[in-house]
This record gives sequence, C-alpha cells and structure tokens, in this order.
Amino acid sequence: MRIRVVHETVYQYDSPARGLIQMLRLTPRDHDGQHVRAWRIEPTVDGRLSRREDGFGNVVHVFSADCPEETLTIRVTGEVETSETHGVMRGTPEWLPDAFYLRESRFAVADEAIRTFADEAAGESTDRLDRLHRLLAAVHQAVDYAPGPTGTATTAAEAFALRKGVGQDLAHVFIAAARHLEIPVRYVSGYCWRPDTAEQEAGHAWVEARVPDLGWVGFDPAHGIAVTEAHLRVAIGLDYLDAAPVRGSRTGGGTETMTVRVRVGDARAQAQAQQTQLSQVQGQVQAQG
Repeated sequence: MRIRVVHETVYQYDSPARGLIQMLRLTPRDHDGQHVRAWRIEPTVDGRLSRREDGFGNVVHVFSADCPEETLTIRVTGEVETSETHGVMRGTPEWLPDAFYLRESRFAVADEAIRTFADEAAGESTDRLDRLHRLLAAVHQAVDYAPGPTGTATTAAEAFALRKGVGQDLAHVFIAAARHLEIPVRYVSGYCWRPDTAEQEAGHAWVEARVPDLGWVGFDPAHGIAVTEAHLRVAIGLDYLDAAPVRGSRTGGGTETMTVRVRVGDARAQAQAQQTQLSQVQGQVQAQG
C-alpha cells in the first residue's frame, strides 16, 4: 500500500525561547517492504537543519535556531510504499549485536509482576516464535489500549499496574517481559494506517524481536498482531528514549505547551476517491450539456 503521513508538532512558549535545539527522529529508511517515495521536514522558524545517523542506524535531523521564538512547528509530510513481509524485517541497518537488545533500559524494566506474567504467558513452550506469539496475545489482553492515563515518562511497570496505556506503554511491557525471557527485543517508533480513522493523536509504537532462522520480526501488542504493510517503520532503540520522534532543549521560554497532530492515510485510496469524484463531476457536466 502507499501510506501518506502529515505529522505536526507545535510548541508554544509563555515567553520567547532562545537556543532551540531539536533532535528529530522523524525520517524513515528504505528496507525490504518499505520504500520512501517522498519525505520532507519543514520547521516554521529560520534555523539550521542537518542530517546524521545515530548508533542504532536511525536517521536523525538536528534543528537549531538562535533567534527568540514564541512558537515552533515541526511539520513532516511524506509518502511511503509498503508491501507485506509478514512482520519479518530484512534490509535494515544492523550495527549492534543481538545481545545488546537484552539490556535493561529506563522505561522497560521488568518488576516482579511483569516477570511472573512473562513466565505464565510463555508457559512450557521452548520455541521462541511461539513464545513471542503467546506473549503478544497476553500483553494485548492484559493491558487495554487506551489514551489518557499514561505519559511519555511512564515505565513498563507503571503501565502494567494500571493495565492501560498507549502503543508506547504496551511496547514497553512487551519488551520488559521478553528480555526477562532472554529474548533480544527492541522498541520501534513509526506510524500505523488504520481503516477506521486517518486523524491520530500521535505516532505509533511496536516492537521487533530476534527469532532464529527468521531474523528480526515485528509485533504490535497494541493491536495484538504481527506487523503488516499498514506499519511504517521510522526509528528503533532500547525503548522510547532512543526512538522518540522529537526531543529538544531551549533557554528561557517559561512554560511550554506541546500539541501533536498526525494524519495517516492510504494515498492510493485517496487518489481513487478523487478520480471517482472527478468522473462523477464530468458525467454531470456532460449530462447537463
């Protein structure tokens, strides 16, 4: 399918802020099953935008502005062609050993409750792929996908205790449980096309786990499925902190308010709908003539 994304992050400051620096992990890469047709990052204030790669192989843009600003909008627009790989990731840059993804991280530490949960979910199975599917189903059932009660700093243990959270939270619970089971697993940020709505409150998050003979395989615990062509992969890390779409710093500015608007659409369906509308209008004009 062809996924079209419009993603706006708007910052408003109580007073002019200086020395704005934003680390943007907002640009996807090509790999098997994903081809970037067009992608653009547009800040609304004058500044410098440079591109680099981090240690995970993510594309990182650094935006900096020196003049005092009361409002900053980072607008991302792009179109990506995706195809079904049944969750198996190939052609991605792999700069770190698998064992690195067994490390505990700030937001994905397994407490006693998660460790017990992971052991019960895996049961007696010794096949890693089967254990991962069991864990996927268990997390999806145990933690409700519900925006509101959690924030970007919520840990896996806190979200699991609440039994509620967004994609980020369910990913952290899955990661903490999988690492307890000694399975290398990593956090993925990106977008997910949904047939029921184009307007979304934020991007999406899921996980990739290392499976013998298959490689890295994507699982989406928020939806209880393996990753499909509806998922647009952007960045990876040990947890959210490594793959956050936007992280920044500033001098002054007082209180900051951030608003995020995301629209994820099916570009081909939109084009077909527009063509149908055009054909209908042309037909009406011909009928009237």
